Order: sequence, then C-alpha cells, then structure tokens
Amino acid sequence: MLHKKKLILALSLIPQIILVKLLSRYPKFVEQYYSEGIYPIVSKISRFTLGWLPFSFGDIVYGLGLIYILWWIIKHRKRLRTDFKSWCIDVSAAVALLYFAFHCLWALNYYRLPLHKNLNLSSKYTTAQLVSITETLIAASNTLHLNVATHDTIAVIMPYDRTAIFEHIPKAYDNLKTTFPKLDYTLKSTKSSLFSFPLSYMGFSGYLNPLTNEAQVNRLIPLYKFPTTAAHEVAHQLGYAAENEANFIGFMAASNSNDPYIKYCGLTFGLRFCLNEIYYRDKCLFEDLAADINKGILKNYETSRLFWKHHENPLEPLFKSFYSLFLKANNQSKGIESYSYVVALLVNYLEAHPL
Repeated sequence: MLHKKKLILALSLIPQIILVKLLSRYPKFVEQYYSEGIYPIVSKISRFTLGWLPFSFGDIVYGLGLIYILWWIIKHRKRLRTDFKSWCIDVSAAVALLYFAFHCLWALNYYRLPLHKNLNLSSKYTTAQLVSITETLIAASNTLHLNVATHDTIAVIMPYDRTAIFEHIPKAYDNLKTTFPKLDYTLKSTKSSLFSFPLSYMGFSGYLNPLTNEAQVNRLIPLYKFPTTAAHEVAHQLGYAAENEANFIGFMAASNSNDPYIKYCGLTFGLRFCLNEIYYRDKCLFEDLAADINKGILKNYETSRLFWKHHENPLEPLFKSFYSLFLKANNQSKGIESYSYVVALLVNYLEAHPL
C-alpha cells in the first residue's frame, strides 16, 4: 500500500508540471485568483506564524533537510544497484511534494501579470529619458547625501544596526500604500540569514524562503546595502517574484522612507541601476554623469564592490549560472540579466510620478 501511494505521488509530478505550464499562459487568471486571492492569505498566515521568532526557522529547516538528504543518500546508496526503480520512485515522490509546496506557497507569482501592466507603464524607454531620470536621481542623491554626511567626499555611515533597519522597512512600505495599495506589509517577517557566510561566497545578498515566507538578508553585507536588500526581499514576500519588479519596489519603499538614511540608500540604489545601464549604452556619457556625483556616494558604491570582490571564488559563477537557469525556468527569460529591466520601471514610473 505504501509503495502504491509513493508511486501515485511520484507520478503526480507530471500533471503538476503540465498544470504550471498551462497556468503560465494565463497571467490574468494567476493575478486575480492566486497573486491577489490565495497568496496574500497564505503569506499572512506564514508571517503571523513564524514572524515573531527572532531566528530564521526556514534556515533551520533547510539545514536539517540537507542533513536528512545526505543521510538518506548514504543509507540507501546500495539500492541504486539493487532496486533502482524503487529508489527513483522515492526520490520522485519527494520532488513532487516539494514542487507542489513551492508553487502553492509562493512560486505561482512568477506567472502573474508584469508589474508595468498593473501600473499602466510602458516597458520601453529612450536613452534621453534614461539620462533625464539619472540626472534627477543624481541631484536628489547629492542633496540628501549632504544631509546625512559631514562632507560631499565622505561616505555615509549607517547609524543603525540590522535590527533597527528591519524596523524601518515596514514603515517605509506604509508610505507606499497611497501609491501601491496592494503593498500592505502589516505582519513583518524579515530576518538575518543563518547562512550568511556561504551566501557571501555564493554572491547573494538575500533571499525569500518560499516554504516559510521569511525574508532573509545576508547579515555580512555592508549596512549601507541592508535597507534596500531587506526591502527587495519584502517585495518578494508580498508576491512580486520577478527580480526586476522586486528591485523596483525595493527602491520605491526605501526612497519613500521618512528616515533620511534609509531614503539615501533607496535613491542611490535606483541611481546605481541607471548608471549601469548608461555605462552599457555609452561609456563616455557615463563618465560625464559620474563626474557630477558626490565622491561620498561613489565611496559607498566602492564599499559594496570591495565586499563582493573580497568574497570572489571559483565556485561563484557556478552558483550564479545555476540561479540564472532557475530564473529562466520560472518565466524570467533573461535569467540573472533580467535584473537590468528594473530601469524600464524606474524611468517610466519616475517620469509619470516625479520625485
């Protein structure tokens, strides 16, 4: 009887994959019935249940799960030769369960309507539009930088620890409610990852645990990057699975904060995306615009760059390649490169709604 149940469960993986592929063709249906219907309820229940814990429950689950998998593989290694069919059924049944939980608890959000359609924004922009918005962000960033630093050549030092920053992010999201009513973050669940050390060498600032709905931030990244990373992961937590959309929402949340330090992190976060796109299009134009940026802001950028340079290793490209393949398999055709698409959202939104 147990073997039959495992077989049925293993075979369920096939119709599950077919159903997900079918749903991916109907983003309006996913948007209405899952992203705006089922998911907010599931997300709030998860955050209510686990958000109060001072540690990451999901990381513990991951750790124990990894130990169990290694133990199971060692224990059942002989079955690969003696009972390969049964071994495959057991593995497929486990994969089917995880696939079901992954999509029901969060991942169907990959197939919702693109954010620019919900906001009635164009997904295209010209270099002239990009330059105009970049100049606006430079002016705003320079002005705010002088309010939170003693001189335009000095990098901003965050006066808060990680716990205090986590407290600021929900307040920043509160300021977005008039513009984005769907970004209701009343039950918080943002935590420092227990796996921050390996995350740093894998090249990741944070992630959302799709099974527990906890927003995880790499506690080792520079504090200057902490607010926007936390805001980015909260966007994932609220159902915006695409990386470009989470970056845009993270920018909007942080840059709408009442706290000048959080706001500074948000503005310079958005500016960095625009500068990267200009560098890609016209290096000379990039140099001209970069010359107008306060040296203290550039030093904050350099702090972040040096952090990742310090943690470079031969395996990092493999992790990035794997994640890029994961994104492509989940409706983000450009993989990690899709991060740059945030510029389209930034340019078109800020043109319609100036800072």
